[in-house]
Amino acid sequence: MAQVWHDLLFAHWPISPRIMRALVPEQLELDLYGGDCWIGVVPFWMSGVRPRGLPPLPAFSTFPELNLRTYVTVKDKPGVFFFSLDAASRLAVWGARTFYHLPYYLARMSTRWSGEWVQYESQRVNTTAELECRYRPDGPEFEAAPGTLEHFLTERYCLYTVSQGQVSRCDIHHAPWRLRTAQAAFTRNSVASTSGVELPNSPPHLLFSSLQEVMIWPLRKIEPAS
Repeated sequence: MAQVWHDLLFAHWPISPRIMRALVPEQLELDLYGGDCWIGVVPFWMSGVRPRGLPPLPAFSTFPELNLRTYVTVKDKPGVFFFSLDAASRLAVWGARTFYHLPYYLARMSTRWSGEWVQYESQRVNTTAELECRYRPDGPEFEAAPGTLEHFLTERYCLYTVSQGQVSRCDIHHAPWRLRTAQAAFTRNSVASTSGVELPNSPPHLLFSSLQEVMIWPLRKIEPAS
């Protein structure tokens, strides 16, 4: 698959490994930074969603998405584990659930620029999972240096799923993230609590990226270590 991601906010909070261990499948090793797990709320919108080599269909290839994620490793390869992904596309939800075993949900969503701010709203259909926020970049672009928290949170090139005890990995390719520091204000944010994660009261770590072109490979099973 090919996709283009736009106007991403990375909002992250530290979470105790003891709390996170009860929420993440036991087959996945928790990945820590500074002794903590990290939970991310990531709103953005995407375009050009299509099988690689085929042209995008505008009516199906452009829509907002919102994910709730943490970080894990399998056989020393770091990746992302998703608690939930909301999308304003029935086709995307069906395809991701069917072919990638990802916890996608249909939501009513909108995203737009209002002056310097991105205004973002998401309401998952038939649930209380919702996000209303505004955010903006407030610093120059940079690439995260290895070993920094910014690198740990963003430079990941695969995702993991666990279905009926089977671990699978989906490899992802893109250029290094061009990041900016960010500001954000959350009016409503119940996406994490709907998945059983209580966010700390502390301010989140915020990053912004305006654009990322992505290639996504098919899901493949990971054999257990001998």
